[in-house]
Formats: sequence, C-alpha cells, structure tokens
Amino acid sequence: MSRVSVTYEDHIAHVRLTRADKMNAVDQDMITAIIAAGNEVAASDARAVIVSGEGKAFCAGIDISGLSGMIGKDPAELLMPRTHGDGTTNQWQEVAMVWSRMDIPVIAAVHGVCFGAGMQLALGADIRIASPDAQFAVMEMKWGLVPDMGGMALLPRLVRSDVLRLLTYTAEPVDAQQAERWGLVTDLSDDPLAAAEKLAKTIAGKSPSAIRAAKRLIAVAETADDKTVLDAESREQVELMGKPHQMEVVAAAFGKRPAVFK
Repeated sequence: MSRVSVTYEDHIAHVRLTRADKMNAVDQDMITAIIAAGNEVAASDARAVIVSGEGKAFCAGIDISGLSGMIGKDPAELLMPRTHGDGTTNQWQEVAMVWSRMDIPVIAAVHGVCFGAGMQLALGADIRIASPDAQFAVMEMKWGLVPDMGGMALLPRLVRSDVLRLLTYTAEPVDAQQAERWGLVTDLSDDPLAAAEKLAKTIAGKSPSAIRAAKRLIAVAETADDKTVLDAESREQVELMGKPHQMEVVAAAFGKRPAVFK
C-alpha cells in the first residue's frame, strides 16, 4: 500500500506521509517508502523539499503492530548491519538521515503529534515549522528503549544537554511553544504547510549552486575548527564567483527582475 507520495512543483519537492488513517505511524512499508522518497528527491533537480503528513498528525511514531516481524529475531542482526547511507546507517536510522544528508534544504511542516520515529524524521530537516497545537516527544523510553533512528546524531545539534536528557529520560510530550523555546522548532504557524511552501519558494528562487554550497558550508561550520571553516569558506566561494548562477543573480538584480537559473 502507498505510504508516501512525492510530487514536484516549481522546483520544490513535496513529500507527504499518506497513512492518515493510522496518524502516519511508521511500519516497514513506510520505512521503505520514506527512504525511497529521499533517494528520489536527492536524484532530482528539486531546489528545496517539504516533508509533511496527511490527516490529523505529522507522525505518531512507530506502529508496533506493524513491526511484529521483528519478534524473536536477534536485535544485533537487525540493527548492527550498516545497510544504508554508504555504510553509515541501518534502515531505521536512514529514515531521518537520508534527509539530513540531502544537499538541498529540507523543511518539515509539522502538525498534530510528532512522536518517536516521527520526531526523528522531523529532526532530519534543516527547518521545522509547527502548528501551535503540535506536540513533540522522544518516545523510546516509554518502551524501555533509547532513540535509535538518528535522534542521538541530530538532537544534540539543536538542544542543550539538559534538554536532551529530559526529553530522552522522560518520554513526555512537550507542546510546540516549549519546543520552539528549546530549539526543536524553528517557527510556529497556524498553517505550517503554507508557511513551509512560502519559505521553500523563497529558497527555490535563490541560486541553486549557492544554496547547496551554503548547506555544505554550514555543516562544516557547525562541527569543525576555525581553520577548517575558513578554508571551506574560500573553497566554496571560489566555485561560485563568476559562474553562471552567480552572474545571473547579479544580472537579475541590476535588471530588477527575478533570476532564471538553468
């Protein structure tokens, strides 16, 4: 059954979780579909991507009943093989990390509940726009487990250590306002999907090569020492200056018209 739809409009990829009757709970079919959608978008000419969920919620987390096939199997055999991401992730981790590795900006439009697997999927985005009534939770401790779908790679980039620990230890939901204060949410909107679309259009109107360079550079800037960052700044700029996209930006600015990128 279909779990995810992918459509394209004006250089923007729209990725929608379509299991609305189950609040987009993640089963094996959805894991497979999300990863396939990420690979498809990565290979496309999209300039930005929006990830959203149909129905009442972004994603309610793992569908425990849908993963009954794991019962009785050796957890090490299921989790330890690095089967995705060029040998860095298993399939569950790839659900979030396929978006984190994307070389174009990813925007998550979140409404309703965003729990467990859904929260980790949202963490794979560059930017999260949430409705005021959205709720977020790291749910794994509820089942006596730890986050294992990329959460421990992604959460520490956003929140303080004490917040990370509180979310992980308690598994209790937090509202969108608290999530914004803590840095989990970028912005609040009564219509997060419309807000995400507006932002994506703004991004898609910028130089595609400069946007991709900016995303690469930010990834370096967040983790590397000053020397490495300064070298990366210069290398990325060299590859942009005087090239067709940058020259079109300049021509459009002087011509007082929208830029058109080929």
